[in-house]
Formats: sequence, C-alpha cells, structure tokens
Amino acid sequence: MPQLVQEQIDLAARQLEAGQLVAFPTETVYGLGADAENPTAVANIYAAKGRPANHPVIVHLAPEADISYWAKNIPAVAHQLIKAFWPGPLTLILKRADHIPDAVSGGQDSIGLRCPSHPVAQTLLRAFKNGKGGVAAPSANKFGHVSPTTAQHVLDEFEQETRVGGLIAAVLDGGQSEVGIESTILDLTRLDTLGPVLLRPGHISASHLAQVLGADPAMPDAAAPRASGTLDAHYAPNTPVVLIDAENLDLCVQQLLAANRSVALMSYQKHDISLSKGLLAWCQVKADPVAYAHDLYADLRELDLAHADIILVESLPQDTAWQGVNDRLQRAAFDSREVLQGLLRS
Repeated sequence: MPQLVQEQIDLAARQLEAGQLVAFPTETVYGLGADAENPTAVANIYAAKGRPANHPVIVHLAPEADISYWAKNIPAVAHQLIKAFWPGPLTLILKRADHIPDAVSGGQDSIGLRCPSHPVAQTLLRAFKNGKGGVAAPSANKFGHVSPTTAQHVLDEFEQETRVGGLIAAVLDGGQSEVGIESTILDLTRLDTLGPVLLRPGHISASHLAQVLGADPAMPDAAAPRASGTLDAHYAPNTPVVLIDAENLDLCVQQLLAANRSVALMSYQKHDISLSKGLLAWCQVKADPVAYAHDLYADLRELDLAHADIILVESLPQDTAWQGVNDRLQRAAFDSREVLQGLLRS
C-alpha cells in the first residue's frame, strides 16, 4: 500500500472541513467524501457523480464516534451488531437524529452509518473534526458505473473533476481495496413490524448477521428505505453485461463470434471454448467468492476497455457465500438480455 504521510491526511481533513470533496480508500471500495453536516458539500457529491438527489449516501464515522449524535431511538441490536462487525463493511440504517440534515438521506427520516476498517479511512476520520465528524461518502465513480477499488480508478473516472480547481480537492491513495464490493446494508428502522431487513448483501453475509440476530434477516419489501446501490440497474460498465449459465456459455460465445460480434468474457470455471482466439478479452477468475469480489470491479473495468460489443459473465453459484457478488452482477446486467438477442439477430 502506498505510504501516505500524516500531513497528506491532515490536509485532506482540513479540505473536508472547508466543504471540499476528498476521495479516499475504504476496505470495500473508494468513497467520494464530504462533510455530512454541510448540505452544500453533500450537494457537490451529487453534482460530481450525477447522482439523483433522492438517493441517500452513507455516513462514515471514526471508531470512537458517538452514533447517538447521528441517530435516535437506537435499538439494542444495533449496539450488538456494531460490537460484532465494526470497524468493517456493515452499514446500519437507523432513524436520523433531528439536527442532522436530510441531504445525506435523500429526504428520508433515516440515515446509513458505518465505520470503515481501512487504516487510511480511519486516520482521515479521526483527523476530521477531531474524530467527531461524519463523512458522507458514496462510491467514487459516476452514478451507476463500476465502483473504484484503486485510486487510479477514481482518477480515470473523474479526469475533469480532479484537475486543479475541480470539484474534487484530493484523492488519497491507499492501495487496492481489500473487500472489493460495497458494504452490507441492514435496515433497523422497522424492527417492530419486520425485524432487521437486508437491503444490500455484501462481504458480511446473511448467515454472518444471523449469528448475532438469532435468525436470518428479512428481505427487502416495497416500503423499504431507499439505500445506496439498491437500484435495479447499477455497477455497470459502458459495455453491456449479460449473465450466461455455464452450460450455455460456449455455445453463446460461438454464436456471437459467428455473427461477427466482438466478445469479452468473464468465467470462473475451466471452459474449452474452441473459438477463444476470437475473444477480445477473457478474464478467468478464481472460483472463490472472496477472491472473486476482490477482483470483480477491476476485472469489469479491464473488460470494458476492450470495447467489445458485449461482456458475457458466467453465472455464479446461488448459495449465501456468493450473494454479494451475485447482487452486483445482476444489477450490472439488468435489462441487457435484449441487447444479446439483438446482437444475435442482426
């Protein structure tokens, strides 16, 4: 990991305090941060990302932060989950304290809070407002695009905004994110009626949560709070992504190549694709959910650079361990089956 000196992080903290934007590493992905109590600064996140104003962001806190400053009516189970999983990739949705601006929650009465475990993120959060502030930070990419897991990804995504005088004052380089996909999001605002609700799976799985909760969390319903990264279409590269079952993968590749279509492929099993020389790019990833998640966004970005007509991704197992990765891929591939059929027809 690149060695950031304390002075660089302190400067970034001062920039946040001045209302500027700072991109920084977390263990999940890189975040684009602003002072969570400064609505103008938070609005600049939305402007930089092209993010809808009603789509909430997550507030990142230092390990020693007092969550009662940010949330009210905090249930006992929240403290149990914090003890078990913070610092780490778990976001809790709680009732927002009345004095916290609703800019971070998309106008809702709830708020998403988490404490990241990345050492650079923790050092920044401790330096910002002496550890008593909160940094609103969605992923540091244009809205709906592939999330960044390196500082270079952020710079590639925000070429204009990171220039001198741009919206983003600094990009802190903390190496590649360890987890590689965004945090698990658990809604605790409706315990009396539904219990804990898993809004977004991640590295902390439903089975991990159940060990603390005593039962699996419920799945989202129509009345669930809006939360980061839960729209049907999200995490998508510019090239259309289509998920293909393993038994149909070889045939689909051959049909596309026979139709003079350019193809990029991501697979995790061994495949004997006879026309593999016709592929523009091929990522064979590890058949392990943790390793797959770590490399997912970097691999999608690499395949996107091939500028193929389509990216085919081999469908993954459906067990709990793969839930977070499956969630990201399904959103990245949302509504793109018609693209595949169109390429095969024309």
